[in-house]
Amino acid sequence: MDLTAISGIGEKTATALAELDDPERALRAGDVATLAEAPGISEGRAARIARAAIRHEHGDDGGFLATDNAAAVYRDVLSLLKRRTVTDYAAKRVETFFPTASRSRIDEVRAFVAEAVERTPDDAVLDALSDVRPLHSPAPVRVRERCLATMDAERYAEANDAFPELSVEVVDDARGLAELARSYSTVVALDETFAGVDVTGDVRVRPDAFECPDEIVPERVLSVFAANRDAVLAAAAVHEAADETPPCDIDRLRAALDRLDEDGTPAGDAELDRLVRAVDDLDASVSTAKSVANDRLRDAIRERDVTIEGTDFLSLVEQGARIDSLLSRELADEYDAAVDAARDHLVDALSLDENEAELARRVFGGDPTFPVERREDAVSRLRTELTAARDQRAERLKRDLSGDLSDLRDPVETLVRDALELDVELAVSRFARDFDCTVPEFCESGFAIEGGRSPLLDVAFDDVDPVDYGVEGVTLLSGVNSGGKTSTLDLVALVVVLAQMGFPVPAESVRLSRFSELHYYAKSQGTLDAGAFESTLRDFAGVVDGASDRLVLVDELESITEPGASAKIIAGILEALDEQGSTAVFVSHLASEIRDAVTFDVAVDGIEAVGLVDGDLVVNRSPVKDHLARSTPELIVEKLAGDDETGFYARLLEKF
Repeated sequence: MDLTAISGIGEKTATALAELDDPERALRAGDVATLAEAPGISEGRAARIARAAIRHEHGDDGGFLATDNAAAVYRDVLSLLKRRTVTDYAAKRVETFFPTASRSRIDEVRAFVAEAVERTPDDAVLDALSDVRPLHSPAPVRVRERCLATMDAERYAEANDAFPELSVEVVDDARGLAELARSYSTVVALDETFAGVDVTGDVRVRPDAFECPDEIVPERVLSVFAANRDAVLAAAAVHEAADETPPCDIDRLRAALDRLDEDGTPAGDAELDRLVRAVDDLDASVSTAKSVANDRLRDAIRERDVTIEGTDFLSLVEQGARIDSLLSRELADEYDAAVDAARDHLVDALSLDENEAELARRVFGGDPTFPVERREDAVSRLRTELTAARDQRAERLKRDLSGDLSDLRDPVETLVRDALELDVELAVSRFARDFDCTVPEFCESGFAIEGGRSPLLDVAFDDVDPVDYGVEGVTLLSGVNSGGKTSTLDLVALVVVLAQMGFPVPAESVRLSRFSELHYYAKSQGTLDAGAFESTLRDFAGVVDGASDRLVLVDELESITEPGASAKIIAGILEALDEQGSTAVFVSHLASEIRDAVTFDVAVDGIEAVGLVDGDLVVNRSPVKDHLARSTPELIVEKLAGDDETGFYARLLEKF
């Protein structure tokens, strides 16, 4: 697929999309989440790109919604759908559905909808969906305790590109490798030349590193799962609540995630936890151990009577001994006991093993002193050994865990994607259920709606009066003010938009033509000036000069100018639409005048008011075929004539 052939995708965007594993699949499927993973592409833009790609695939020019009012109806439909989504993803995803004249696209969506409406919305599923998010790639981690080594300059450059998380070092020989091993917990040698070299430290020869990057940098996989843990677990919960078969073993997935901390490090390993605590607590434990020794020695000195012969004292002073040396003969045992106590405390506090304890015992000891001092070289050696053991243990655990999670990576992507798509399906199902929708049937011409109810009215849907209405060819729709003429046009536009999106419609049954365009003109606000009037006429010149399978809906066009001229203009437009063979409904209070002005037998339907009750109109909302509806003034005069003894109102009634 030539991505740049799709409207809205230039070279820069195509380059960004090319970084995805399978951009063509994502475009065809309208997979907004995957498209949004491309660099610099937001979810909103991803939805627009997906919509454009679908149009391109189905040969849709995007011209079905031919007027602003038609586009407004579509936006209202999207709003109804979005209110029934849970995730932000689904709210963007529904934007990839649009009305079209393309038979293949309508059929494609109808197949999707047929499965979606079989879904039963469940509160447990909807609750679980609230925490599902598209997977995202975290910022690259920086691993400082591990490095790569090579003798080859080209391999050095390649490694820097392939492993930005690690330092890459150039070495000349095994000696250079040994030096690196003293600075890093683990060194990965990339050259086969180093195979069999005996170097102190954790040095691994991996000439195959570029083929298995997750083994060299297991943090990659772990960081992805750590960053997306909540979304992954929520997606698993969605599958369970919906009783869906997941693409992976959920118990195995949860067990693996239990071994992963939120920062991407291994969790739940007692030995690693011990080493982490030992490194973190080393200085504090050494200081405490030192205090243990000094407190014990201080108590011993305080409680001990020390007697030194004069000649011994003189001899020691002449030899330059410090006062500590004067005490060593008398307190040697107490000093040894204090040092042993310090050593035991340090070993116990850090939970050191036998080899580590041997190093820890070197921290205290030597010639007796007071206060007892720590040996910094021994502390440094112990810290180095503990840190290396910690890092090597962590890396082994990371490799093991990464191996388990790597196998789950593709299934987990499917797990999350399926959960997000389920939200889209449930939104469609909820829409169809909330508004008692049915699947429309396509026919050769016109439309026929039975029991249609618009969810766009400012009343509860259950309180909306059902409307039956059908039209073939060009029709005038008459009726009283506030009788429902405009809401009838809105209902027709809504049904057509939904049907040509491939969606079910809010009616008992619907038959309609597959229209090429929807032209919907709202009621003008007052008489237009000359310039606006001319512009409106130019619009209608375009409407009547085109395909015959358009649907044209017009609400009270007569308000654009004087009534007499309006009737003639509308008559001329209707004649052109009739010659064209279009389907059209014109709402007008001038139906009688227009009928007299046209040169063909135009159909006139009427929304009839059946009377007045306490000053309010009682209206039959379904238009009556071939019937010119009476006006509100006529109804009022008729009511007054019934109680009139003068005959005045009766004479007025004869004028209608």
